[in-house]
Amino acid sequence: MRRTKIGLLIGIVVALTLAAGGVWLDRRSAKAATGYIVLGWNDLGMHCYNNDFKDLAVLPPYNTLWVQVLKKGDPPTLVMSGITVSYSFEKNTYSVGKTNFWDYDKALFGVDLPPNVGLKGKGLTGTMDPTTDHFVAEGIPITEFNDGSKKSQPYQIANIVVKDSTTGAVLATQRVVTPVSSEMRCDNCHKDGGSANRSIKTKSVATNILTLHDQKEGTSLMSQRPVLCAACHGSNALGAPGDPSLPNLSNAMHTKHASVTPNTLNGCYNCHPGPKTKCLRDVMSKEEGMTCISCHGGMSQVAQNPNPWLNEPRCDSCHDEATQNHPLYRFSTGHGGLYCEACHDSTHAIAPSRVKADGFKFIALQGSNGPLEKCTVCHSTEPSGSGPRRTRTHPR
Repeated sequence: MRRTKIGLLIGIVVALTLAAGGVWLDRRSAKAATGYIVLGWNDLGMHCYNNDFKDLAVLPPYNTLWVQVLKKGDPPTLVMSGITVSYSFEKNTYSVGKTNFWDYDKALFGVDLPPNVGLKGKGLTGTMDPTTDHFVAEGIPITEFNDGSKKSQPYQIANIVVKDSTTGAVLATQRVVTPVSSEMRCDNCHKDGGSANRSIKTKSVATNILTLHDQKEGTSLMSQRPVLCAACHGSNALGAPGDPSLPNLSNAMHTKHASVTPNTLNGCYNCHPGPKTKCLRDVMSKEEGMTCISCHGGMSQVAQNPNPWLNEPRCDSCHDEATQNHPLYRFSTGHGGLYCEACHDSTHAIAPSRVKADGFKFIALQGSNGPLEKCTVCHSTEPSGSGPRRTRTHPR
């Protein structure tokens, strides 16, 4: 009788364990049973957006996920057909009410979007679109707030699921950080009576900025609210040409603030997320003490960039072995046609990152944090020869 009770108790514990950890077990079994490997990443180390669109907009909620799927083998093969790739987010299923973007989308961007749908038609769950060599979900309108919470959680987790498009069987899954933050600290200088606008006190940082712009530039932005900055100052980030007679937004912002913002990491965090978010979290900052200025230069240098977002520092400027085949790291490919970000992770989050969640996918694949360097994750047997990235290198 006692043995029966003990056996029953063990059975209950096992059942509860399986139920609680079922997703994790499914991930492991799917990978082992099918031999499919998911490499997923966010295209940028951080996406930021305005926390209020009533008066002023720099960037909308707009996040982009990329995925490459491999069939394990000798050699591994890139899979682009016969599968569907979907995404969803842990603890984050809606954005309406967490941001007022949808109240002003038509005035700012000329489109009346359905609730929780972004500028490219994607929601917070959906199917990723196939391209020539990867799957992508562009413009996901996610915020940094979990459902029912007002606490900022900038390192959101996406669940990627790969299924057989005929049978619907799950082939593989992956968890991928989706970084997002509205922490732009304009209030440091533009609060009521702030250092940038001593005599301006409109009770709003956004209207303080617009009022100052009207005073300095002879514009009438206060009467045109809500104002999209890129409507006048072109932005490659938004694909907005703006007024060709005016400097683009990046040049205008860095030029205007060069004399008042220190060329330090904290100086950059006045605008880029931010003292709490700390979006620069990659191995170079963690282990080598590098900052934004190490690669991008100071404010005045950034202000001279002729094509911001499309002309940025290159890895092979310092790393001999990291030759890029595209001007941007995030679009560059290497070993086996894989994107550099697939194995090394996103810009400004190069593995191993300071943020624990960035390492989830690497640990799931190879049992340790990134970059991805265990050959048998993708190869059925250990390849001969030196191979790519067998040892970590430091910049010359």
